[in-house]
Amino acid sequence: MIAVSSVSGKPMAVQRGRESLATEICVIVSQRLPDSQGLTLRLLCAGLAILVGWVVHPTWAEEPPGRASSRPAAFSWDDGLRPEWRSERFSLRFGGKAMGDVGWADASGVEGPGAALEDRSESRRLRPFVSGSVADRLDFKLEGEFAGPGTRWMDLYLRLRDPRDTLSLTAGHFKEPFGLEQLTSSADTTFLERALPDAFTPGRSVGAMVHGEWLDRRATWSLGLFRSLNGETCFPDGRGGEASAVTGRATWLAWRSEETNDLVHLGASYSFRSLRDDARYRQRPEVQFAGYVTDTGRFAADATHLLGTEAAWVRGPLSLQGEYLAACADRPEDTNAFLHGFYVQGSYFLTGESRPYDGKTGVFTGLKPRRPFPTKGVGAWEIATRYSFLDLGASGLPETARQVQDFTVGLNWYLNPNLRLGWNYVRSWIDGADLSGAADLFVFRVQLAF
Repeated sequence: MIAVSSVSGKPMAVQRGRESLATEICVIVSQRLPDSQGLTLRLLCAGLAILVGWVVHPTWAEEPPGRASSRPAAFSWDDGLRPEWRSERFSLRFGGKAMGDVGWADASGVEGPGAALEDRSESRRLRPFVSGSVADRLDFKLEGEFAGPGTRWMDLYLRLRDPRDTLSLTAGHFKEPFGLEQLTSSADTTFLERALPDAFTPGRSVGAMVHGEWLDRRATWSLGLFRSLNGETCFPDGRGGEASAVTGRATWLAWRSEETNDLVHLGASYSFRSLRDDARYRQRPEVQFAGYVTDTGRFAADATHLLGTEAAWVRGPLSLQGEYLAACADRPEDTNAFLHGFYVQGSYFLTGESRPYDGKTGVFTGLKPRRPFPTKGVGAWEIATRYSFLDLGASGLPETARQVQDFTVGLNWYLNPNLRLGWNYVRSWIDGADLSGAADLFVFRVQLAF
């Protein structure tokens, strides 16, 4: 492991206490943020400002009595780049992910209005982040999205962990605890895009969540109160409509080998969402450059119930994974709408790696190749296939709410922990009253994540 270290030394004297400094920063934040960002963002930024004022105070830079001064690492390379600064009581990490896609489409087999699909190149994601920890108890993260129209906050939260690290409280803007593939980072999913039923997952919202693990990290649970946002805010629009929600998830490792990473994962999620506006669900055919091929449009509903079940099996280089997701919308003037979908997928590492799993969060994490390219070998190679199904058709919904089926074949080359090349072929079948047929879609991605 190669490390570049900064020279440690005494910090410059700070002429005011942490309270006055934090107060001054909060005032500046309140003055500079426009009213359109809302009170929630002001409170989150103020909390982060208090954290900064707390951290920069000289007492945080002093080493405990009898302990030698540390040399915080600025960058490290352990077969992958990891920019990080660390002291006895404070750590700071800089990272991000950048994804560029090139897509080709053949929609000659689709009949109906809006059937044309065009070849396209795009910047799929560009998300730098800063995260850190104070006293190994208080975590924070700020992540923005610079790809696409406008700049948006993706993650903006504080997290407080108990001394045993088995219970945590998170508050801010982050993902609601719903769905295995949705909670897996977009840099770590097997395929370049998530499956069709991802249309039902809530995604990120503003809220507070209590979560923990027990049984020696063989089981996890999460429960939170959330508010999804729509309109002119600095956050992405909420999925399914603007709502106040109660969302929870529980997972269990039914079996895990102590010697290997072999495991059986089971989980379930539920969300009750009291709508403040109309509901809406829509989806693309598992490639971002294509338009929406099924869309309920906005329809009146008082509330929606989201249900998700998940399972995964890993044995050496082979893995299987599947989820069933459904949404039931309570409509005051019509029959309740029941919408659902599922997917099953399998993957195999030709170079012998196994999908890494985090028992603390109940999701799969980033792969570290055994022989990273170019220092030790050819990296890791993975082949994968998936079938997914989504039915948004229901009584009273428009003709654009169609049934879609996708069959996807993927090839991934993980050169090292930071760089990945991916190829996906998608055969998409669309079945609707106004649009039907099959389309062939190809996408190639270059991904950098650290």
